[in-house]
Amino acid sequence: MSAVDRETRLHSMREAGRRIFNSALAEASIARGFARSVHYERGILRVCEDLYDFHSYSRVLVVSLGKAGHTMVAALSELVGNSLEGIVASSVQPATQVQGFRYFHGGHPTPNAESMYAANAMLRGLQSLPASALVIFLISGGGSSIVEQPIDGEISLDDLIVTYRALVHSGAPIAEINAVRKHLSAVKGGRLAHAAFPAQQVSLLISDVPDNTPDALASGPTMPDSTSVEDCYRIAQRYELLQQFPQSTRELFERHALEETPKSDDPAFQRARWWTLLSNQTASEEAGAAAERAGFIVHVDNSCDDWDYERAADFLLRRLRELRKQFSPVCLISGGEVTVKVANGGVGGRNQQFALACAQKIAGEDITVLSAGTDGIDGNSPTAGAVVDGSTLERALARGLNTRAALEKFDAYPFFKAIGDTVETGPTGNNLRDLRILLAY
Repeated sequence: MSAVDRETRLHSMREAGRRIFNSALAEASIARGFARSVHYERGILRVCEDLYDFHSYSRVLVVSLGKAGHTMVAALSELVGNSLEGIVASSVQPATQVQGFRYFHGGHPTPNAESMYAANAMLRGLQSLPASALVIFLISGGGSSIVEQPIDGEISLDDLIVTYRALVHSGAPIAEINAVRKHLSAVKGGRLAHAAFPAQQVSLLISDVPDNTPDALASGPTMPDSTSVEDCYRIAQRYELLQQFPQSTRELFERHALEETPKSDDPAFQRARWWTLLSNQTASEEAGAAAERAGFIVHVDNSCDDWDYERAADFLLRRLRELRKQFSPVCLISGGEVTVKVANGGVGGRNQQFALACAQKIAGEDITVLSAGTDGIDGNSPTAGAVVDGSTLERALARGLNTRAALEKFDAYPFFKAIGDTVETGPTGNNLRDLRILLAY
């Protein structure tokens, strides 16, 4: 095969990866998730198997938080009409505002002042509700930082930001990060549900956490908490967090003064239900369907969820090479997230770091790897992720780029931007974790 033919083939595979990813985003959208699971007619809301007669409640309040906060409110309002009222907090500005809602622009990946204002507004609104009221919680990923109020008044916003950064950069899986967040918060770990008691509650979830830990989503503000204060102490020790925490946070750990979160026997959950409308499984299934339509033999392997990015890259590439011996063309799909322990990082995120690591390992091969976040944002960069193949290092070298330096400095975004291999969608208004799409002939 000539050099021109080979580059044409690799370019075609990169474009195939992009099309598969974009198709998954479209098919796993908030609007389609609501259309499948939520219906409204003559004052009666059906959420999956549950019915809620709006005429029977003295008040219906909607509380929406997370990266999909605006999109979820828009989808619900499209069904119910403009009769709803509530509070919405997201990390992006809404394209339009729904009448009857108060809006807050919370911070991500660390809280800001609006995060605190949103938490205060939600707590005050929920604490005034009677048993005859209904609360519809719309929960999506990113809510941990977008809505926040420390459980201890000694923890300032600046201290909270330092604490969050230590957690996010620790290399810990999201479930462990959120276990600590829950016990430091007045709104997480079921405490929003506790504030809403005795009102009836239903939570609609757009999940960006592992399917077996639904209470990790946005740090579980409306769900019984499966983690404990003892878990937090162990996590802090395992990742050497105490020396990174500010004094106000560190003191709570040193004194073992964390307060336990509401558990499944708490009265707040007796009239509460939770339904997952979309998850990473949805995105993976839709990516698989798109790959099959494109003519690939599809395999799914999510076993590297929450692994270190280097270990995950080695595992998935070894798996792809094994599959390639039996099938052609083959597509390996991997959902979930990899972890990156950042030290003095540049601009990028876990998806671009994973993709760049793969680029080093597939140089010269007819393999394509795309890794991107379904929220459209990868780390502190303006892109969702990146796509690489066997020609990436060669094309980068021709532009004078240093692959190893970009990896070591966690500075993958400028590298991929320079060679045109970023995956850019803009904020999607959704958040179903990450997708890794590996293609080979």
